[in-house]
Amino acid sequence: MSNFKAVFLGDVVGRPGREAVATCIPAIRKRYDTGLVIANGENSLHGIGISSQSAGQLFDAGVSIITTGNHCYKERRIGEFFDAETNVLRPANYPEGSPGRGHNLYTYGDHTFGVINLSGRVFLQALDDPFRLAKKLVAEMRERTPLILVDFHGEATSEKQGIGWYLDGLVTAVMGTHTHVQTADARILAGGTGLICDVGMCGPFDSLLGMKPEIGIARMVTQMPVKFEVAEGPTYVCGVYIEADPATGKTTVFESFQCAPNNGGVDFRVVIRA
Repeated sequence: MSNFKAVFLGDVVGRPGREAVATCIPAIRKRYDTGLVIANGENSLHGIGISSQSAGQLFDAGVSIITTGNHCYKERRIGEFFDAETNVLRPANYPEGSPGRGHNLYTYGDHTFGVINLSGRVFLQALDDPFRLAKKLVAEMRERTPLILVDFHGEATSEKQGIGWYLDGLVTAVMGTHTHVQTADARILAGGTGLICDVGMCGPFDSLLGMKPEIGIARMVTQMPVKFEVAEGPTYVCGVYIEADPATGKTTVFESFQCAPNNGGVDFRVVIRA
């Protein structure tokens, strides 16, 4: 059986992020020889939240599975969509009875693989313990497959690295999301688990986490509430490529990258290849 190959893209921010993903995915698929693309879409609607429409545009662009985070329920009536759409996940550690699902098994080619979506608790909502829940879900999934990908949506790099080490050898890769800045720590841990603290974002490059800088700065300087607006201008896409042994689930290649639309083409830059 051939190696398992997948690409995971960081937080997609608004319309510019959706368009950048649509432009770059064909080149990403060709470069990494895989059609399996997973993306965090919790900011795909106007920079905060997700809707059936913004998710649909990501699916049309070639995204196979969408994960989310702390903004997953921002859109009114989104719960019905989460309940109905099995390829969109919300953090598994939301309280029991929350709309949607936080983990699922999927098939790509000859491979069965699992995806788990979790939210951190440091500087975020005090949801259920993601560490103990992760161990429980991983144990259940490993009865079917050793190929397991985790989106850990969190603020603190310590918590993100902590969950990576906690699950080392038990999952294929742990990808941190939420902070929108790609970290230069992509690695394969001793037990074979790929880890990066934050995959980065997909959206406007000249921005403050995807938003207009002047608005974010005004909030920081005045401490007054402001309405954020998605920035415009040149865009880029941040992601990681995962290649793994399907028999063991261990990662063999873990590569963080950035790419950007450019005059009808796509420019690539490999950040770290582990």
